[in-house]
Amino acid sequence: MTFKRLAALAGAGVLAVGIVSCSSTGGKPAGSGDGGSGGGTVDTPRMTIAMITHEVPGDSFWDLIRKGAETAAKKDNIELRYSNDPEAPNQANLVQSALDSGVDGIALTLAKPDAMAPAVKAATDKGIPVVAFNSGFDNWKSMGVQEYFGQDEKLAGVSAGEKLNADGAKKVVCVIQEQGQVALESRCAGVTQGFKGQTELLNVNSKDMPSVESTITAKLQQDPSVDTIVALGAPIALTAVQSKKNAGSNAKIVTFDTNAALVDAIKSGDVQWAVDQQPYLQGYLAVDALWLYLNNKNLIGGGQATLTGPSFIDKSNIDAVAELAKGGTR
Repeated sequence: MTFKRLAALAGAGVLAVGIVSCSSTGGKPAGSGDGGSGGGTVDTPRMTIAMITHEVPGDSFWDLIRKGAETAAKKDNIELRYSNDPEAPNQANLVQSALDSGVDGIALTLAKPDAMAPAVKAATDKGIPVVAFNSGFDNWKSMGVQEYFGQDEKLAGVSAGEKLNADGAKKVVCVIQEQGQVALESRCAGVTQGFKGQTELLNVNSKDMPSVESTITAKLQQDPSVDTIVALGAPIALTAVQSKKNAGSNAKIVTFDTNAALVDAIKSGDVQWAVDQQPYLQGYLAVDALWLYLNNKNLIGGGQATLTGPSFIDKSNIDAVAELAKGGTR
């Protein structure tokens, strides 16, 4: 099956989920006076859901996830308790704290599954439903998590590699901003698989953005044959734009994930394109799926991950999402 066929099926699946979520949650019609972007609110008993992520401070990608989660929570009469920590042991502790506080459900990311496994088991042992999103595509099911919302990171990487082929790239550097983060490593592995040219990995520390800039600058200065930098997040891509200028390089910048600033960078041509996994949708579906399960024992995906990507944003379609990005939903 071709990638285009896979992408079409994934898109259709997400659309179907969206229709089910809107039609089966019992929400009042839009315009019923709630004032939110999610339409009306349900009249089911109020419940509490914890959302716990590996969010890195300063990365506005996570604002989109949180906005989607908050929209679903408002519609579903849910108290949403959002917390985050980029360090996996600390994230696991946040899960335990949520359990101790008596939440009804947990939505979490699994950037480092091994470190999160005991906390997930503690939740499932207590009968607390757990859904995962954004990170952990290869691990969620074996950990006892009941649903997953996100993209197949390896598939996204392969499709990015194929697009690089179409762009005529010959040598790319894939920048990993956090070693051991399974989603990031899967992306670069996919790029390496799908790209016919030469791929090099470059590890940087996203907690020290000046060092990220200097490291990418040094790489471009040392190796003028690098014609493309593949970033795995919008802040890294925007930093790479400055690194390119510092080095006097002609390398192109492409990336995974978007934010409002990246929209302007694509418009200006500083960044060629971005792989979009629809973070707003991930946050929304994670919360709404827990509401559906807790109220009606519904499960989305038929035991498989519900794909929210990948798709590509470039100059050909950037205008369609620009206003939405400014509003904080794309």
